Amino acid sequence: MTIVIQPVVLSGGSGTRLWPYSREAYPKQFLAFVGDKTLLQETVARIEDMEPEPAQFKIKPPVVVCNELHRFLVAEQLRQMGFDNSAILLEPLGRNTAPALTLAAQHVGSEGNDPILVVMPSDHHIEQVAQFRQRLLDAAEWAAKGAVVTFGIVPDKPETGYGYIRKGTAAGDQAFELAAFVEKPDALTASSYLASGDYLWNSGIFVLRASVWSEQIRRHRPDIAGACETALASAKRDGDFVRVDKGQFSACPSDSIDYAVMERLAGAAGDVRALVLPLDVGWSDLGSWSALSEVKPQDDDGNVTVGDVFAKDAHNSLLYSQNRFLAAVGVSDLLVIETTDAVLVAHKDRAQDVKAITDHLKQTARQEHVFHAKVHRPWGDYEGIGNGNRYQVKRLTVKPGATLSLQLHHHRAEHWIVVKGTARVTRGDESFLLGENESTFIPLGVQHRLENPGVIPLEIIEVQSGGYLGEDDIVRFEDKYNRIEP
Repeated sequence: MTIVIQPVVLSGGSGTRLWPYSREAYPKQFLAFVGDKTLLQETVARIEDMEPEPAQFKIKPPVVVCNELHRFLVAEQLRQMGFDNSAILLEPLGRNTAPALTLAAQHVGSEGNDPILVVMPSDHHIEQVAQFRQRLLDAAEWAAKGAVVTFGIVPDKPETGYGYIRKGTAAGDQAFELAAFVEKPDALTASSYLASGDYLWNSGIFVLRASVWSEQIRRHRPDIAGACETALASAKRDGDFVRVDKGQFSACPSDSIDYAVMERLAGAAGDVRALVLPLDVGWSDLGSWSALSEVKPQDDDGNVTVGDVFAKDAHNSLLYSQNRFLAAVGVSDLLVIETTDAVLVAHKDRAQDVKAITDHLKQTARQEHVFHAKVHRPWGDYEGIGNGNRYQVKRLTVKPGATLSLQLHHHRAEHWIVVKGTARVTRGDESFLLGENESTFIPLGVQHRLENPGVIPLEIIEVQSGGYLGEDDIVRFEDKYNRIEP
């Protein structure tokens, strides 16, 4: 009998502790920190590139549950991997992992299938992928028998930043009964956990049948199950996306997979067996800059350097440069992270405190925690390159075949200069082409649209002038990406 494996990728995180690279509009799962693939793409590839033996396993395209704000990033990164048939479930509001998994299980179940779900966060890194895949097949065999399986990471230090899982009695095939989930310990307790050998780090990766999760969430949290079912029943299909009904989903309580179900199964002698499989595969949740420095190659002085970096008499530091020349002399144990619009300098021991910076940015109504200087859109991206009183300058890059919405602005006019490629411009009742070094003017209050009819990226310098230059001064009339508010 063929065992169908359905990857479920939970992509709701914001990665605040990896600021300033990771930001709300473009968080860490969409960035490539280790290798050429982004963390999301790494997560999908761990399963999709498998050629499982024995051959009774069949792997389906991934289901991704993500924030509506990130929908185009998910779709584009899956498209780059060759997936045009994945289900992307959009959460209109963040409600933690239990509702996210419930939506995925119910969506899969509505198609008349009962596959084994492999539930993974989108932002983890695993070094030894082949070993992970083998353990995954071991877990799938247990799940095929009705068990709920999670992976516990074999600890190599007394970590206080992770929750733990206590192993119970041996269940065979290097599996153990799941005795208990344990909250993040203090340093002394973490040392005792490590010494005992009975505790594993909680990975947040789960393997179980879709029907088993649906039954358990209905039993233990019927409020979550009911709210998700109602919201999904009212969902609308929008291209690659399944738009969950916002009004119905807003009534769903927020809870994690652990609290909602797994803790109730741990150590229980009920009809569902909860197991933990130890995993020792070079796992990291990349939850901070110091964690990243542990998985990147280091020089002879223990430094990790990325970008245009010069280090002299520097030791055990992480030196990241995105745009400018970065020099570090006579320093140790530092995190120095440079981006276009922000620089972070912190001691390695204070890596977890980076979140205080994003909290400050929120409280002071700044935008550096939300957007990068380069802001990604479904048609391409734009980057601010200058601003002053009543004007700002942007560089727009429009992908081949892409089209911006038909729109107008109430408070600004725009000048467009073509730097590279060919632009098709709609301005009022006119439609015309612009080549390199040609320009046009869009008066305030006039409907307009920009398209790239060519086969190479279109680069535009846009000069905006007016009394208000905010991104919310856009009235859309037509939009191929369905961004028009109802």
